[in-house]
Amino acid sequence: MDPRHLMDYVTTYTCSRHIKLAVDHRIPTSEFGSVMEKSPENQYPVTAFGWAARDSSGVLSPFNFSRRATGEKDVTFKVLYCGICHSDLHQIKNEWGTTNYPVVPGHEIVGVVREVGDKVQKFKVGDRVGVGGLLGSCHSCENCASDLENYCPKMVITHNGTHYDGNPTYGGYSDIMVCDESFVIRFPENLPLDACAPLLCGGITSYSPLRHFGLDKHGLHVGVVGLGGIGHLALKFAKAFGVKVTVISTSPGKMKEATERLGADSFLVSSDPDQMEAAMGTMDGIIDTVSAPHPLLALLGLLKSHGKLIMVGAPDKPLELPIFPLLMGRKIVAGSSIGGIKETQEMIDFAAKYNITADIELIPIEYVNTAMERLAKADVRYRFVIDIGNSLKN
Repeated sequence: MDPRHLMDYVTTYTCSRHIKLAVDHRIPTSEFGSVMEKSPENQYPVTAFGWAARDSSGVLSPFNFSRRATGEKDVTFKVLYCGICHSDLHQIKNEWGTTNYPVVPGHEIVGVVREVGDKVQKFKVGDRVGVGGLLGSCHSCENCASDLENYCPKMVITHNGTHYDGNPTYGGYSDIMVCDESFVIRFPENLPLDACAPLLCGGITSYSPLRHFGLDKHGLHVGVVGLGGIGHLALKFAKAFGVKVTVISTSPGKMKEATERLGADSFLVSSDPDQMEAAMGTMDGIIDTVSAPHPLLALLGLLKSHGKLIMVGAPDKPLELPIFPLLMGRKIVAGSSIGGIKETQEMIDFAAKYNITADIELIPIEYVNTAMERLAKADVRYRFVIDIGNSLKN
């Protein structure tokens, strides 16, 4: 193909694909649009306001944009709280090389329903709801048929993604959200919305691999690498399953917190070779939550034969994977990313039953840039949550 016509071809193909997907997902043709054709304020009919990063400095500032009108299967809700996930930090700084600016982060979003479409069956005005990392999927692939929309090749992510109509998705650092009811999570009345917003990413990211890889059985021994936003929730869910939990950390100062307050059975300082040697071959599985480059060899040594090292953190640089320890113990290194909608609702209901909440620091939106700086230094116990309802003012 003549290179001069390549962009025309790509643009035509992309637009045609989005139009087909939009039709499949009942998006009104009046809302077809292009990022290149319309400004964020004019892409949709409903005025919205949030905070966005405009470049790789990652600095967030007030941002006017728009949301689509409530469709027949949509739920529109007022955002009250939004958690700050470590992946938000990666995204606003373009550390994964995939960010399209401006980006409104946030995928741990909770609030109260203010409008529902005519064909909505699961929700009503006034309900307490949330949206995690997904806004849509194809509903027709093998993953979707298995309630694994999070692995759908055509999934729509909640921020820094693309709607089926071609417009960008904007996340929860904003005043309102609009979402197909199929991707909305119901929150039981006994769960506090602020402390449970992080469950929509940090919670399901730890719950899903514990369940899927069979590490939820009473009496098993599971290690949790990193006592941060995901790690402390992995610890809480594992203990609720009746699992023996060892926290593995580079920070000796977290031992008392982990064992006395959060209930870990033991604590390993990963930089202490004597401690690591003593624990060799004792664990059935490990949930690795660390989002920075780190060695895996010692972690593999902690596993029993047939043990499983599950990666849920997302380092911005490749990790070295030593193969020999895998061969000698038939060990597994696997990955896991959030969960499908059915499993996410299951996790929220489980949290309500066992009173599992995140340990949070509630902040106003004006503090968000400082929070990002602190998050980069792991200076938070254990999740920042933005008080959107009380501090986001247009």
